[in-house]
Amino acid sequence: MQFLAILRDLVRYNFEFAAGLVLVGLVLVMALLSFVSPYPPLDVYVVAPDVPPSSDYLFGTTSRGQDVFWQLTLAIRNTLTFGIVVAVLSRIIALLVGLVAGYKGGWVDRVLMSINDTFVVIPLFPILVLFYFIMRDAMSWAMLALITAGLGWAYDARLIRAMAMSLRSREFTNQAYFSGASTGRILVQEHLPFVLPIVFSTTMNNINWSIGIEVTLSVLGFTDINTPTVGGMIYWANQHTALVAGVWWWIAFPVALVVMLFVGLFLLAISMNEYIDPRSRLARMGGGA
Repeated sequence: MQFLAILRDLVRYNFEFAAGLVLVGLVLVMALLSFVSPYPPLDVYVVAPDVPPSSDYLFGTTSRGQDVFWQLTLAIRNTLTFGIVVAVLSRIIALLVGLVAGYKGGWVDRVLMSINDTFVVIPLFPILVLFYFIMRDAMSWAMLALITAGLGWAYDARLIRAMAMSLRSREFTNQAYFSGASTGRILVQEHLPFVLPIVFSTTMNNINWSIGIEVTLSVLGFTDINTPTVGGMIYWANQHTALVAGVWWWIAFPVALVVMLFVGLFLLAISMNEYIDPRSRLARMGGGA
C-alpha cells in the first residue's frame, strides 16, 4: 500500500515520472507484441528484402528478408529482459552486501567493503570482452547477464551501506535488537523499507547501464549474435552496410526505440531521486518556500 501511495504521488506531482512511465510503457507494449509475431524470430528471407517503410511493412524490411517491426519487438524484449535480469541480480548482491556491512560494522564491514572496492576498480568493459574470447562458444545471452550482474553491484552496495549505517543507530533498530530480533529480521523488516526507494532508483540506472553494455557488445559482435537483440540488429545492419545501401530504417528504428527506453528509465530514476529528497518533494507538492 505504501508503494502504491508513492506511485500515486509521483504520477500526480512529478511530470518527469509520468513522462518516463509513458515512454517505458510504450517500449513494454512493443516487447509484448513479440508474443504474437507472425514470423519465427530466427528465420531469414521470410519477406522481400530492403523494402522501405510502408503500410505493408511499418518499419520496412532488412537485407536478410526480415520485417523490421516484428524483429524489433523480439529484439527489444530480449534487450529489456537482459537489463532487468542484470538489475535484479545485482540489486540482490548490493542489498546483501550493503545492508550487512552497514548494520554489522567492524571487521565485517571492512571485509565486505574491501571486496566491494575491488569490484569498483575493475575495468568492466575489457573484462567482458576478455570473457567473450575465453568463453566464445559458451557466451550465451544468459551467461553474459550473469557475468554483468556479478560485476555491476559495487557502486550501489556502497550507497545502501551508507543508508544502513544511519539506520543502525535509530531508536527502532535498538528496540528490535533488545527485543531479541535476529539480524536477518532487523535488516528485512526494519531497514529494507527505508532503502527501497534508493533500490528503485538504482535499478532504473542499472537497467540503463546494462542495456548500454549489451548493445555495445552486440554491435561489436562480442555476444551471441544469433539471439535477436537491439545491438544484434545493428550488428547485422552494419554487416550488410545498411547505411551505405540506403537501408536506413534497419538502424534508425532500433536506435530510436532504445533511446526512448534510455530516456524513459532516466526520467524514472531522477524523479525517484527527487522524491527521496524531502525538500524537493515538498516543493513539487506545493509546500516549498
